[in-house]
Order: sequence, then structure tokens, then C-alpha cells
Amino acid sequence: MDRFKQIETFVAVVTRGSLSAAAQAEGVAPAVIGRRIDALEARLGVKLLVRTTRRITLTFEGSAFLEDCQRILNDFHNAEASVSLGGVKASGHVRVTAPAGFGRRHVAPLVPAFLARNPEVSISLDLTDRLTDIVNEGFDLAIRIGQLEDSSLVSVALAANHRVVVASPDYLRRRGTPRTPAELAGHECLTFGTYGNQARGWLFAIDGRPQALRVAGTMECNDGAVLLDWALAGMGLAWRSMWEVRDDLQAGRLVTVLDEFAAPANAICALFPQRRHLPLRVRMLIDFLKETYGAQGYWGEAPPAP
Repeated sequence: MDRFKQIETFVAVVTRGSLSAAAQAEGVAPAVIGRRIDALEARLGVKLLVRTTRRITLTFEGSAFLEDCQRILNDFHNAEASVSLGGVKASGHVRVTAPAGFGRRHVAPLVPAFLARNPEVSISLDLTDRLTDIVNEGFDLAIRIGQLEDSSLVSVALAANHRVVVASPDYLRRRGTPRTPAELAGHECLTFGTYGNQARGWLFAIDGRPQALRVAGTMECNDGAVLLDWALAGMGLAWRSMWEVRDDLQAGRLVTVLDEFAAPANAICALFPQRRHLPLRVRMLIDFLKETYGAQGYWGEAPPAP
């Protein structure tokens, strides 16, 4: 029996959850799938799966073997795709994490279109403003905004991210408009707590170079959507991304201040662990996001340069 076919069958059974599901996908009888798994376990001399009438469970050896098998299959499929005249075809599962606000607006809506192009790929999307540990938490890809701090990760720029200080017209009428970053000390600043890049302060261009300024206020939250709501309600000044506040600025619900001190844009990045070969499905998702974000008019204006 073909050893490679045994490996393919083993991965298919695990990913699809049962022998019958793997058999249906291949168009063979479940008994054929069972014989392949039996032959694989006999050849290796270990039990890979614990099979009952209701579920399939990986043994310890099976879990370790699965990871290597998936890597082998991905490398094989990538090699075939690189020389195939029929074009690139991705398959498998991708675990993605992204900031909650950005992910809701600019990642989640794109998932259906990507899967329509790549019907053999599935995606799990985790939206959180917590700084996830990509490697230890098992993510294939992270979308992040700002500087890369973990040197064990590879970064690909997807688009530029411009930040602005905003407030409602009502707040500025009541409290006045700050003219310099130093005047923020006399204002109510809505802060992002101790999470992410904003923990170091709001970034401004002062004396020709970027400088982080620590700001304070009586209200903080680790959810950017809440900070935006507070700013719209006239509760203070917020440092937000243009992708988040552009509609409110155009409608006059918010106003920017300190524009002449705006720091250079940072990047919206795709991060992934350093690997010799990036799985084709992950590479194609990165390319899809970069292509979409770079399209004319996506951001409501000329596309930002990464």
C-alpha cells in the first residue's frame, strides 16, 4: 500500500473527524479508510487513533505524528503548485488572530471572499485586543498594528496606519482645543490602559522626531470601540486610527486636533512564526489581504502604502 496515501488518509480522518467523513470526501467505503489506518499503525508499530462509534481521538504519538504529516503534505502540495500549469491550489486550516476592532471591520468581512477563491481552506478567526503569543497559542497568522517587537516572528506590511487625536465638537467647545501635545496634560485623555503600543503613550512628531507622550485621564479601557464611543459622547480626547474614525470625521461627529504634530504612519502587518516553508494557504491569505487593502478606494481614498 502506498505510504503517502496512508499519510493522506490519516490526516483526512483527523481533520474531518471520522472515517466515514474522510471516506465520503474521497468517494470510497469507510472500510477502505479503516484498512489504510490499520496498515499505517501496523507499519509504525504504534497506535495513532483511538476509534469508537462516536468519535476519533488522537493518541500522544498520533498528535506528534500528525504535525509532521501535515507539514509533509503542505510541502508536497506547495511543490506541486509551484510547477503546476493548472494554478495554485491551497488547502487546510488557518488560525488567525487580529485586534478586535480592526478584525471586525477589515478582516472578518474578507474571509468569505477568500474562502470562495479557496474552497479547500478553512479559517478560525480570533479577535482580541490582548497581545497573543502566536507560537505557543498555535496561531498561523496574526494581524497587528504597530512595530514588531518579537524577533522570532516574520513581518509582512499590508498597509499603512495613520493615527489622529480626535474629540467631539462639544468637548472642544467646553474644554478648548489643545494647540501642542504638552497641553494634553490639561485635558481628559481616553487611554487604552496598559495594553499594546499605547501603553508607552501617544506618539507625536516633536522637534522633527517621533516621541511618545504619556497622557492621562479618569477613563481608560482595553476596547478601542469603547474609547471611540466615549469620544463621540464628548467625554475626552482619543488617539485613534483613521480606518476607525474616518466616517465620524466626514460626518462632523469628531474633529482632529494636533494634526501638525502627527507622527509618521506605522504599519498594519501580518506576522507569522519563522519557518523554512510558509504553508501555501497562509501565504495566499497574506497576499489576498495585501491585494485587498491596496485596492484603489478600499480605505475611502487612495490606498495607503505599506
